[in-house]
Amino acid sequence: MIGPPADTGDDASVVAASLEQPELFAELYNRHAPDIHRYVARRLGDGVADDITAETFLIAFRTRRRYDTTRPSSRPWLYGIAANLIGRQRRTELRALRALARTGHDPVAESWADRADDRVAAQAVQAPLAAALARLSAGDRHVLLLIAWEDFSYQEVAEALSIPIGTVRSRLNRARRKVRAELGDTDPTLEQVMPQPLEAVSNG
Repeated sequence: MIGPPADTGDDASVVAASLEQPELFAELYNRHAPDIHRYVARRLGDGVADDITAETFLIAFRTRRRYDTTRPSSRPWLYGIAANLIGRQRRTELRALRALARTGHDPVAESWADRADDRVAAQAVQAPLAAALARLSAGDRHVLLLIAWEDFSYQEVAEALSIPIGTVRSRLNRARRKVRAELGDTDPTLEQVMPQPLEAVSNG
Protein backbone atom coordinates (compact mmCIF):
# COMPACT_ATOMS: atom_id res chain seq x y z
CA MET A 1 0.00 0.00 0.00
CA ILE A 2 1.48 3.37 -0.99
CA GLY A 3 0.45 6.41 0.98
CA PRO A 4 0.37 10.11 0.15
CA PRO A 5 3.75 11.83 0.27
CA ALA A 6 2.69 14.65 2.58
CA ASP A 7 2.24 14.49 6.33
CA THR A 8 -1.48 14.94 6.93
CA GLY A 9 -1.34 15.58 10.70
CA ASP A 10 -1.86 13.30 13.67
CA ASP A 11 -3.54 9.93 13.31
CA ALA A 12 -6.95 11.23 14.31
CA SER A 13 -6.74 13.88 11.58
CA VAL A 14 -5.79 11.24 9.05
CA VAL A 15 -8.75 9.05 10.00
CA ALA A 16 -11.14 12.01 9.85
CA ALA A 17 -9.80 13.15 6.48
CA SER A 18 -10.02 9.62 5.10
CA LEU A 19 -13.80 9.66 5.49
CA GLU A 20 -13.90 12.06 2.53
CA GLN A 21 -10.66 10.95 0.88
CA PRO A 22 -10.25 7.21 1.53
CA GLU A 23 -6.79 7.10 -0.05
CA LEU A 24 -5.43 9.16 2.84
CA PHE A 25 -5.92 6.20 5.17
CA ALA A 26 -2.81 4.68 3.61
CA GLU A 27 -0.81 7.13 5.71
CA LEU A 28 -1.70 5.15 8.83
CA TYR A 29 -0.39 2.02 7.15
CA ASN A 30 2.87 3.78 6.33
CA ARG A 31 3.23 4.97 9.90
CA HIS A 32 2.33 1.84 11.84
CA ALA A 33 2.43 -1.29 9.66
CA PRO A 34 6.16 -2.02 10.10
CA ASP A 35 5.86 -2.04 13.91
CA ILE A 36 2.72 -4.16 13.90
CA HIS A 37 4.27 -6.59 11.45
CA ARG A 38 7.34 -6.95 13.65
CA TYR A 39 5.19 -7.53 16.75
CA VAL A 40 3.07 -10.20 15.05
CA ALA A 41 6.17 -11.89 13.65
CA ARG A 42 7.69 -12.08 17.12
CA ARG A 43 4.60 -13.77 18.44
CA LEU A 44 3.54 -15.98 15.54
CA GLY A 45 6.41 -16.02 13.05
CA ASP A 46 6.80 -14.45 9.64
CA GLY A 47 4.50 -17.00 8.05
CA VAL A 48 1.32 -15.27 9.20
CA ALA A 49 2.59 -11.76 9.96
CA ASP A 50 1.87 -10.44 6.46
CA ASP A 51 -1.72 -11.67 6.54
CA ILE A 52 -2.49 -10.43 10.04
CA THR A 53 -0.94 -7.03 9.37
CA ALA A 54 -2.96 -6.64 6.18
CA GLU A 55 -6.16 -7.76 7.89
CA THR A 56 -5.55 -5.37 10.77
CA PHE A 57 -5.53 -2.40 8.42
CA LEU A 58 -8.42 -3.70 6.36
CA ILE A 59 -10.56 -3.95 9.50
CA ALA A 60 -9.36 -0.53 10.63
CA PHE A 61 -10.29 0.99 7.28
CA ARG A 62 -13.74 -0.57 7.31
CA THR A 63 -14.46 0.57 10.87
CA ARG A 64 -12.75 3.98 10.76
CA ARG A 65 -16.02 5.87 11.20
CA ARG A 66 -16.16 4.52 14.74
CA TYR A 67 -12.68 5.74 15.61
CA ASP A 68 -12.56 8.11 18.59
CA THR A 69 -10.95 11.19 17.04
CA THR A 70 -10.25 12.65 20.48
CA ARG A 71 -7.34 10.20 20.58
CA PRO A 72 -4.47 11.64 18.50
CA SER A 73 -2.64 8.31 18.16
CA SER A 74 -4.28 5.31 16.51
CA ARG A 75 -1.61 2.98 17.87
CA PRO A 76 -3.70 1.42 20.66
CA TRP A 77 -6.65 1.01 18.29
CA LEU A 78 -4.56 -0.74 15.66
CA TYR A 79 -2.76 -2.98 18.14
CA GLY A 80 -6.11 -3.86 19.68
CA ILE A 81 -7.32 -5.10 16.31
CA ALA A 82 -4.08 -7.02 15.84
CA ALA A 83 -4.39 -8.52 19.32
CA ASN A 84 -7.85 -9.86 18.46
CA LEU A 85 -6.47 -11.44 15.31
CA ILE A 86 -3.50 -12.89 17.19
CA GLY A 87 -5.99 -14.32 19.68
CA ARG A 88 -7.54 -16.36 16.89
CA GLN A 89 -4.11 -17.91 16.38
CA ARG A 90 -3.77 -18.86 20.06
CA ARG A 91 -3.15 -22.53 19.27
CA THR A 92 -0.43 -21.61 16.79
CA GLU A 93 1.32 -19.40 19.32
CA LEU A 94 1.09 -21.95 22.12
CA ARG A 95 2.25 -24.77 19.86
CA ALA A 96 5.30 -22.73 18.84
CA LEU A 97 6.16 -21.71 22.40
CA ARG A 98 5.80 -25.26 23.69
CA ALA A 99 7.92 -26.64 20.87
CA LEU A 100 10.60 -24.10 21.65
CA ALA A 101 10.43 -24.89 25.36
CA ARG A 102 10.74 -28.61 24.62
CA THR A 103 13.34 -28.66 21.87
CA GLY A 104 14.94 -25.24 21.73
CA HIS A 105 14.01 -24.99 18.04
CA ASP A 106 11.00 -23.53 16.31
CA PRO A 107 10.33 -21.40 13.20
CA VAL A 108 8.90 -18.62 15.35
CA ALA A 109 12.05 -18.64 17.40
CA GLU A 110 14.08 -18.33 14.23
CA SER A 111 12.09 -15.29 13.14
CA TRP A 112 12.72 -13.66 16.52
CA ALA A 113 16.43 -14.30 16.20
CA ASP A 114 16.58 -13.16 12.58
CA ARG A 115 14.99 -9.85 13.56
CA ALA A 116 17.29 -9.35 16.54
CA ASP A 117 18.18 -5.72 17.22
CA ASP A 118 19.59 -3.80 20.17
CA ARG A 119 16.75 -5.02 22.36
CA VAL A 120 16.28 -8.56 21.12
CA ALA A 121 19.28 -10.86 21.32
CA ALA A 122 19.69 -14.55 20.76
CA GLN A 123 18.70 -15.20 24.36
CA ALA A 124 15.15 -14.23 23.33
CA VAL A 125 14.60 -17.79 22.15
CA GLN A 126 15.72 -19.59 25.26
CA ALA A 127 13.47 -22.42 26.30
CA PRO A 128 12.68 -21.19 29.83
CA LEU A 129 11.21 -17.94 28.55
CA ALA A 130 9.13 -19.73 25.94
CA ALA A 131 7.79 -22.09 28.60
CA ALA A 132 6.95 -19.16 30.86
CA LEU A 133 5.09 -17.27 28.14
CA ALA A 134 3.20 -20.40 27.11
CA ARG A 135 1.88 -20.83 30.64
CA LEU A 136 0.39 -17.33 30.78
CA SER A 137 -3.24 -16.79 29.92
CA ALA A 138 -3.83 -15.07 26.58
CA GLY A 139 -4.92 -11.87 28.35
CA ASP A 140 -1.87 -11.76 30.60
CA ARG A 141 0.44 -12.45 27.65
CA HIS A 142 -1.13 -9.61 25.62
CA VAL A 143 -0.58 -7.14 28.44
CA LEU A 144 2.97 -8.24 29.20
CA LEU A 145 4.16 -8.18 25.59
CA LEU A 146 2.46 -4.90 24.65
CA ILE A 147 4.20 -3.19 27.53
CA ALA A 148 7.52 -4.98 27.28
CA TRP A 149 7.94 -5.25 23.51
CA GLU A 150 5.97 -2.25 22.26
CA ASP A 151 6.61 0.10 25.17
CA PHE A 152 2.91 0.79 25.67
CA SER A 153 1.76 2.80 28.67
CA TYR A 154 -0.88 1.33 30.95
CA GLN A 155 -3.40 3.70 29.40
CA GLU A 156 -2.52 2.56 25.87
CA VAL A 157 -2.86 -1.09 26.85
CA ALA A 158 -6.23 -0.35 28.44
CA GLU A 159 -7.40 1.33 25.22
CA ALA A 160 -5.99 -1.41 22.99
CA LEU A 161 -7.58 -4.27 24.91
CA SER A 162 -10.71 -2.41 26.07
CA ILE A 163 -10.03 -3.15 29.73
CA PRO A 164 -9.70 -0.90 32.81
CA ILE A 165 -6.26 0.30 33.84
CA GLY A 166 -6.67 -1.62 37.09
CA THR A 167 -7.02 -4.80 35.09
CA VAL A 168 -3.90 -3.92 33.12
CA ARG A 169 -1.97 -3.58 36.36
CA SER A 170 -3.27 -6.81 37.86
CA ARG A 171 -2.62 -8.80 34.68
CA LEU A 172 0.89 -7.40 34.36
CA ASN A 173 1.76 -8.10 37.98
CA ARG A 174 0.42 -11.64 37.69
CA ALA A 175 2.33 -12.25 34.46
CA ARG A 176 5.51 -10.85 35.95
CA ARG A 177 5.27 -13.09 39.00
CA LYS A 178 4.65 -16.19 36.90
CA VAL A 179 7.46 -15.49 34.46
CA ARG A 180 9.94 -14.71 37.21
CA ALA A 181 8.98 -17.92 39.00
CA GLU A 182 9.53 -19.95 35.82
CA LEU A 183 12.95 -18.36 35.38
CA GLY A 184 14.07 -19.03 38.94
CA ASP A 185 13.37 -15.46 40.07
CA THR A 186 15.98 -14.03 37.72
CA ASP A 187 15.48 -11.78 34.71
CA PRO A 188 18.61 -11.92 32.51
CA THR A 189 16.85 -13.56 29.57
CA LEU A 190 13.86 -11.27 29.82
CA GLU A 191 16.07 -8.22 29.86
CA GLN A 192 17.35 -9.35 26.47
CA VAL A 193 14.01 -10.21 24.92
CA MET A 194 12.19 -7.16 26.27
CA PRO A 195 13.00 -3.45 26.02
CA GLN A 196 13.22 -3.01 29.79
CA PRO A 197 13.42 -5.21 32.89
CA LEU A 198 10.15 -6.62 34.21
CA GLU A 199 10.76 -4.69 37.43
CA ALA A 200 10.35 -1.51 35.39
CA VAL A 201 7.23 -2.52 33.50
CA SER A 202 5.52 -3.74 36.63
CA ASN A 203 5.90 -0.54 38.59
CA GLY A 204 4.81 2.14 36.11
